[in-house]
Amino acid sequence: MTIDGHLARIREVRHRLAGEGPVWTRQRDKDFEVVTLPERDCDLLRDLFIAERVETVVEVGLAYASSALAIGEALVAVDRPRPRHVIVDPFQRTVWSDVGWELMRSAGLEPIASLLTEWSSIALPQLVTAGLVVDAAFVDGSHRFHEVFVDLYFLRKLVRPGGLVVLDDTGWPSVGTAVRYYERNLGWAAIPDAFAGGTPDRCRAFRLPDSLTEPPFEQFQPF
Repeated sequence: MTIDGHLARIREVRHRLAGEGPVWTRQRDKDFEVVTLPERDCDLLRDLFIAERVETVVEVGLAYASSALAIGEALVAVDRPRPRHVIVDPFQRTVWSDVGWELMRSAGLEPIASLLTEWSSIALPQLVTAGLVVDAAFVDGSHRFHEVFVDLYFLRKLVRPGGLVVLDDTGWPSVGTAVRYYERNLGWAAIPDAFAGGTPDRCRAFRLPDSLTEPPFEQFQPF
């Protein structure tokens, strides 16, 4: 399949998902609309990753795969030599009945994507131990403060210096507070216009410093 043909396939799956919803959802009122990242925000995420020419991405949380499909589109569009998309979701094959992963397969993204079904607090340190280095990460897993904080702790070790970490639902106090520690104490710099025109209080993008250095504990800034 040509790159143009593959992109057309991904876009068709994305458009159908946004317009019609998935073939299966949990038995909760408007669950897809509540859980999934809106199409406009997915487009902005795709465009950001294309502009950064990412080759490797870690994503925490899959659910209905809206963001994963957008990331896959970016990886195919950039056309780097070794694209890789590592997705962590302990509930994809149970709570979500594999609906997101089947959408990734239908878009032809299985060759560059892998699904880890461990908790992110287990999977991410295993990736660090394996020596994985990625260009960017997208975080939309647990929204509990302590679990977001731990995800970011390990992503700081996985994402290359100068790379990107993007979070969804940063308007939630638990998520916003967790990332604020990394802003104030570890030099993560917000990219203010990355999601301009997107859904308010949803996604924010941060650029990591050019080196992984540990600040003196005496310089701790409350967050």
